[in-house]
Amino acid sequence: MSFDWHNPYLTTRAPLFARNVVATSHPIAAQAGNRALLDGGNAVDAAIAAAATLTVVEPISNGLGSDAFALVWDGAQLHGLNASGPAPAAWNLDFFRRRYGEDDHGLARRPERGWDAVTVPGAVAGWEALHRRFGRLSFAQLMHTAIEVAERGVTIAPIVARKWQAAIPILSAQPGYAQTFMPAGRAPSIGEKFVFPGAARTLRLLADQGGRAFYEGEVAEGIVAWAARTGGSMTLDDLAAYRPEWVTPISRAYRGYQVHEIPPNGQGIAALIALGILERFDLAALPLDSAQAQHLQIEAMKLAFADVYRYVADPASMEITPADMLADAYLDRRAAMIDPRRAAIPQAGRPAAGGTVYLSTADESGMMVSFIQSNYMGFGSGVVVPEYGVSLQNRGAGFSSDPRSANVVAPGKRPFHTIIPAFLTKDGQAQMSFGVMGGDMQPQGHVQTLVRMLDFHQQPQAACDAPRWKVNRDFTLDLESTFDPAVSAQLQRLGHQLHTINDPYMDFGSGQFIWRLSTDSDHGYVAASDSRRDGQAVGF
Repeated sequence: MSFDWHNPYLTTRAPLFARNVVATSHPIAAQAGNRALLDGGNAVDAAIAAAATLTVVEPISNGLGSDAFALVWDGAQLHGLNASGPAPAAWNLDFFRRRYGEDDHGLARRPERGWDAVTVPGAVAGWEALHRRFGRLSFAQLMHTAIEVAERGVTIAPIVARKWQAAIPILSAQPGYAQTFMPAGRAPSIGEKFVFPGAARTLRLLADQGGRAFYEGEVAEGIVAWAARTGGSMTLDDLAAYRPEWVTPISRAYRGYQVHEIPPNGQGIAALIALGILERFDLAALPLDSAQAQHLQIEAMKLAFADVYRYVADPASMEITPADMLADAYLDRRAAMIDPRRAAIPQAGRPAAGGTVYLSTADESGMMVSFIQSNYMGFGSGVVVPEYGVSLQNRGAGFSSDPRSANVVAPGKRPFHTIIPAFLTKDGQAQMSFGVMGGDMQPQGHVQTLVRMLDFHQQPQAACDAPRWKVNRDFTLDLESTFDPAVSAQLQRLGHQLHTINDPYMDFGSGQFIWRLSTDSDHGYVAASDSRRDGQAVGF
């Protein structure tokens, strides 16, 4: 790949070149990962150290009660880890119907926040699984920076402060939230210090006892006791039974490369479907930022989402397999549905039956890690176990109440997940570790940035900085405020229903990219970090 190193977009960032790289959404977390590398650790050690630190410095987006996914290139092979947790044993449709009644369609109501949106947290178990299989440094060493920052305090960065303030009216009444995240009766301001003693306590226990202390020891007992006091249904059995799962990544060819994603229950397959459809069009023959090029990508993404929202769930419940959804003949039929002159509202096809943080790390041995960790919506459920600093995700909001849905809520079942790490290989060798955080924006960010890099040869930082669009659940289209007005007008004439949004943090995601410059590992990497967050790419 020969990149065009010019960047035509307004940005404060330049690409980073180094033999060892960590790219995250917060500079202190990036430095934590870099510290692990400098101490003799590998890319997995760096990812765990950065992930632990992110729970302290960017609590709006993730916490000790998050879920996680990872793709790890060990130098020869790609491995996938699903560290998302299942529903508590108490959950079923009758449970929610008794508590919340029914909606106008006769379906059980389910909350987006609070204890009844909290599935078993998987992130800490994910750290432990990665460390056990690939880690070089001790687990205690990897917790060191996170502990230090939690005890001494972190100075709040601008974007974190803005999103923290926005969460207060929504979450201040949730159990433990105000006690933990409103230390002066309000959100911390930019430049103000935030100390997180509860998280420091838990991180020290993890350093001393390992990750299972979260699921079977003192921390688990603290979580369950708080649930019993404040209306939760999580039990010690729910926590003790949890194990993350090593999975085989799914992939799809695109422009001579292989794009890899975690299989369902995540939505990474949406990016593969869209790219499979776009493979059938000559995008490079169109002007880079033209309405025609954007329209084809948008329509492919809409077709992908129509299928994903219909079929993707916990794999054990899916009626259609990922292979069915990615079959060449099926993608041919879906691509033929795109009208280059008109936007459409797609329906799901029928294949033949057969608030998030993302980080990327790479080391000079050739090991690369694509890692994502999330509490879902900002601060997740809003529930915090104050004594232990465990803020809990709200992934249960991803379940359906429709008994006909593959994604219907059930005990021990994993919900549909939005967070997806990604990886790129060429000729069986690692090429790029990457991801774009931000709910439904994630597969769309994967598609838009890959098209820019592989079809139009834009360098990673330019592909990262370019204005983005986002297809919504109702197939309307959000455009970033930096979008060219002339292109917006042309998209509207093609029939797209447009909204212009000035909130890049939540609505248009944030990416981290590490591209391998050569098969010679001594040549190193080029990295990019999205300016939509406070993040940074660092290395040596």
